[in-house]
Amino acid sequence: MKILLLEDDPILSEIIEEFLVEHGLHVTLFYDGKEALDAIFENKFDILVLDINVPSLSGFELLKTLKDANITTPVIFITSLDQISDVKKGFALGAEDYLKKPFELEELLVRIERTKKLHHIEENTLVHLAPQISYDPQNFQIITPEQTYNLRKKEAQLLEYFLAHQNRLLSFEEIIEEVWRFDEVPTHSTLRTYIKNLRSFGLESLIENIKGVGYRFKCL
Repeated sequence: MKILLLEDDPILSEIIEEFLVEHGLHVTLFYDGKEALDAIFENKFDILVLDINVPSLSGFELLKTLKDANITTPVIFITSLDQISDVKKGFALGAEDYLKKPFELEELLVRIERTKKLHHIEENTLVHLAPQISYDPQNFQIITPEQTYNLRKKEAQLLEYFLAHQNRLLSFEEIIEEVWRFDEVPTHSTLRTYIKNLRSFGLESLIENIKGVGYRFKCL
């Protein structure tokens, strides 16, 4: 399950992130509301965990912008704002839950699990490529501890062909024929560009170049 965490306190954000990751969640962390909003428009998240008083764009403003854009990803507010008027505002804007600081990390996890059940959020089946590197075939993403990389359609098709033929020596001709089956046939130079892109997404050690012949893909 993919969580976007917006929290500008560096110590608290790190504590929350580590706790959620330890419990099997993939967490993308932001300290700035505008940066978080941009990420939400560009990527798919299952649940948004938002502080309210953050730089650039408050959690309230962020949620209002999402609702205006008809983005219905469930939101859990975590905040030190504890006036009843703030709680009412959060729910009026469409928040799923509102958790007042300080809170127990276990309680946040319970709220996330509750939200998952209420919204019937299904777990994505991630393909583990190497320690701490996974592929999300539903969203065409390579997930590493440092970054999530969004693949273009052909990059995803190339990776999935490699995954279906792990540890096999694949010739240039076979890859081009199978992956570009219904598309314009690329040159070997184009194929090398796609391979270079995949390697730059954390897969450098997984794609072996057999000089003059082709490639071999090895999951670690």
